[in-house]
Amino acid sequence: MAKKLNSKRSIIQNNIRLGNILVNGKISHSATKLKRGDLISILELSNPQVKELIKEDIPLDIIYEDDDIIIINKSRHLVTHPGINNYEHTLVNALLGANKVLAENQNRPGIVHRLDKDTSGLLVVAKNSQALTFLSSLLSSHQIVRKYLALVKGVIDEQEGKIIAPIGKDKNHPLKQAIDLKKGKYAETDFRVIKIYQSKYTLVDVVLKTGRTHQIRVHFDYIGHPLIGDFTYGKDNLDLIDDGQLLHAYHLELIHPRTKEKMAFDAPMPTYFKQIIDKIS
Repeated sequence: MAKKLNSKRSIIQNNIRLGNILVNGKISHSATKLKRGDLISILELSNPQVKELIKEDIPLDIIYEDDDIIIINKSRHLVTHPGINNYEHTLVNALLGANKVLAENQNRPGIVHRLDKDTSGLLVVAKNSQALTFLSSLLSSHQIVRKYLALVKGVIDEQEGKIIAPIGKDKNHPLKQAIDLKKGKYAETDFRVIKIYQSKYTLVDVVLKTGRTHQIRVHFDYIGHPLIGDFTYGKDNLDLIDDGQLLHAYHLELIHPRTKEKMAFDAPMPTYFKQIIDKIS
């Protein structure tokens, strides 16, 4: 006799992303539409419990803070929030260690959006539930402006451009994303060429129009210009640095959740990035 599945929607969605739920023997997707008579199989139901997060003394570069939000310039190699089997040494642990009050959000309190571990730059963190709800709504409606600096392989001939290609999970690698023209989610990235170096590298200004996982990295790899230093995406792009992509979130614009005023923040190119630019100049 089948057991009743009593799980929160977020848990089910997460297990769909993990490939744990099959429909008629095939891995399901969030866009899969069920029909009467479909057979749903659950390989494993992952239900990570909310764990007590520890406080850690990790240096933070806080560039703005009030009663509702914190704007942080995240350092490279710092994971944004705890995840499965990784509940320590993250930005959240650092915020707790600094005795910051954060909005409740399961294992990632206060987190509105994330940056990849090896991406540096600006993040907004919510200090209460009202701010979290408001900022999350802004994010989902693409009203938070995020601009990045990226150094990519090769010479981009166009002065500016737009990459539109849907992104989904890589069927052959559980930790990677890939262009999926049939089932991927709409993803749009705008870019402008800043400078070309040694006829081998291009520094670009990138604006995210959507926020898919690894979007900038996947999109530039897709057009044949993977990010320098990215050991997950690309080929022959580790000649200057080999421990993470040269990607920095330098500009952030949002509407304040309480005052409704527009706010803008900038974080200069960090030392690790500038050293590479100086080297190829």
